[in-house]
Amino acid sequence: MSKTFTIKNPLDMHLHLRDNDMLNLVAPLTSKTFSGAIIMPNLVPPVTTKEAVVAYKQRILQACKGDSFEPYMTLFFQNYTKEFLTDVKEDILAIKLYPAGITTNSETGVSSMDVETLRPTLEAMSELGIPLCIHGETNGFVMDREAEFMPIYASIASAFPNLKIIMEHITTKAAVDMLDIYPNLYATITLHHLLITLDDVAGGMLKPHLFCKPIAKRDEDRAALLNVALGAHPKVCFGSDSAPHPKHKKESCGCAAGVFTAPIALQVLTELFEKHNCLDNLQKFISDNAVRIYGINPPQKTITLEKVDFKVPQNYQNETEIVVPMYADEVIKWSLVN
Repeated sequence: MSKTFTIKNPLDMHLHLRDNDMLNLVAPLTSKTFSGAIIMPNLVPPVTTKEAVVAYKQRILQACKGDSFEPYMTLFFQNYTKEFLTDVKEDILAIKLYPAGITTNSETGVSSMDVETLRPTLEAMSELGIPLCIHGETNGFVMDREAEFMPIYASIASAFPNLKIIMEHITTKAAVDMLDIYPNLYATITLHHLLITLDDVAGGMLKPHLFCKPIAKRDEDRAALLNVALGAHPKVCFGSDSAPHPKHKKESCGCAAGVFTAPIALQVLTELFEKHNCLDNLQKFISDNAVRIYGINPPQKTITLEKVDFKVPQNYQNETEIVVPMYADEVIKWSLVN
C-alpha cells in the first residue's frame, strides 16, 4: 500500500492568475486543488475600482469551470477615501501595495513610502479592518532590497498598530525576525523560496524559470524561512506567488520575473514537509493559519495525495498560451489522488 496524506481546505494566499487566455489556462490548475486564493490586482490596467474587482472575480469563476473555489479579491493600492473603501469592503479581502516599478506591472504603484503620505488610506483601512499586503522591496541593490525595506515595515506597523500588515513572499532572515517584534506583522512564504537560493538560479547555467522577484537569497535566509514554515509559526502562511508568464517571455533576453508553481505546489510541499518530519504542521501552514489571520471561512475541500512518483509536464498550454512550471519534465515524489 502506498502512503497517503490528506489536506483540508488548502489555501494559496498570494496568487497571480493574469487575465484572458492565460487566466483560462492557469486558473483551473489552482481551483482543482485549492479551496481559495488571494488574487493579485496587478493587471494592466490595475484593479482599482469596485467594478473592476467584481468583473475580474466573475472572469476568474468562469475560468474555474465550476470548481468549488473562492477567489479572495484585492485592490491595487492607491489613495482611497474611507467612503470608497466602506463601499468596496465586502468585495475584497485586502489591499495590495506595490512600490512603483518594483515588479511586474507595478509602474503605477506607490512612489513615496512616507507614513504621512499614506496615512489617510491606511487609517481608513485600519478602522474598517482591511488588511494591507505589501511587496516589501526598495529599488536598491537586488540582494538588499527586502532587508532595506524593514524600516518601512517598522514605521507602518508602529504608526498603525491596529492595521494587519502582511509581508508578502518574504525571502530573508531579517523579515523572519520582524515577525516577533511587531504584533501586527504577518507573512506569506512561497514554495520556491523554501527550496532555492540564488545559486540555484544563476550559480551555473542560468535557469530562467527560477528567476523571480524578490530574487532568491542566501542559504541562511532559506534556513530561516524553512524554520518558521516547517514549524508552522502562527504568523506565517503559504502564498505561492505563482506567476505565470508565456514561455517565450521567460526564455528570452529580458526574462520575465516569476516562478509558475500552481500545478505542483501541494505535491512538493508535502514532499518537503515529509522530508523534514513535519507533515503534521503542513495543515497549519497551508490553511489553518490563513483562516485565522484573515478571518475567512473557505469552501470545504479535502485533497488527498499519494506517495507515488509524478512526472511534471514540460508545459501547460491552450490555443494561445504556453507556460512552463517549476520542475518541468522532472519527477516529484507525491501525486494528487483527487
